[in-house]
Amino acid sequence: MLDGVSFDVVEGEVLGIVGESGCGKSLTALSIMRLLPRAAVVTGGNLLFQGRDLLRQSDSEMRAIRGNEIAMIFQEPMTSLNPVLTAGEQIIEAIIYHERISRAAARRRAIEVLNVVRIPSPERRIDDYPHQMSGGMCQRVMIAMALATKPKLLIADEPTTALDVTVQAQILKLLRELQSDIGMSIMIITHDLGVIADFADRVQVMYSGKVVEESITPDLFDRPLHPYTEGLMRSITHIDEDVARLHTIEGSVPPPGNWPIGCRFHPRCPYVTASCTLAVPELTERSPNHRVACIRYDVTCEELSHATR
Repeated sequence: MLDGVSFDVVEGEVLGIVGESGCGKSLTALSIMRLLPRAAVVTGGNLLFQGRDLLRQSDSEMRAIRGNEIAMIFQEPMTSLNPVLTAGEQIIEAIIYHERISRAAARRRAIEVLNVVRIPSPERRIDDYPHQMSGGMCQRVMIAMALATKPKLLIADEPTTALDVTVQAQILKLLRELQSDIGMSIMIITHDLGVIADFADRVQVMYSGKVVEESITPDLFDRPLHPYTEGLMRSITHIDEDVARLHTIEGSVPPPGNWPIGCRFHPRCPYVTASCTLAVPELTERSPNHRVACIRYDVTCEELSHATR
């Protein structure tokens, strides 16, 4: 369940969305693509993409946008690809649907894009099934499928999940190169702060369906402001550190619909005060390009804190 999530993605920018499992990262992506579960209901707001509100597009209009102007790399490539169709067939299908070209031309385009994503011998591998490929190659096929129509926005949901470190670095480098070549924007969703540090221009931290901090990437790592962000940062180990035990954030993300009153992070926050259980902090700018939703930076909430003591 998302609540008041608001952000923009600038042309040519990489926006990173980070947070624990269950904080609403993937739901945000599915909302943009209008691929929410049947039980999900949008109760308000706008989804503006190049002047068009995606929430008010018809199903046929969304099908023309989805996979064409906005493309998505889903989690777990081994399960996202259709096991009974060849890799090439799945790319060709998307190209023909959006560009209405011949099958022969679409096959040539598919081979070209497989070559772009560094699939060896694309003329042969285009006829391979997903089970004949490694996890890294399946991920490259997913990227090829997403990029075949040269989208303006690419949503990458955990694009390096289940990949070893070497392949992960290759995939991220590939995405950055393709972004530069095509000029597209990328929204990358991950729980890995290392990926964010290396790849994102700007980062948004989510917790319990809300954005709790937003900043350009260097500022976030130099000066995290939200207690949740601080906890995430402290959980990262460094090669020159000798630690007996990893730092953890006590507790877990509350289930949707069972959120605590006031700040949703207060049951796990080391700085909690009485006012944290009463006031809902707003996302407030604390410095240029850095906003945070924390009672310690909200003047109104600070006054309330004094009043309740």
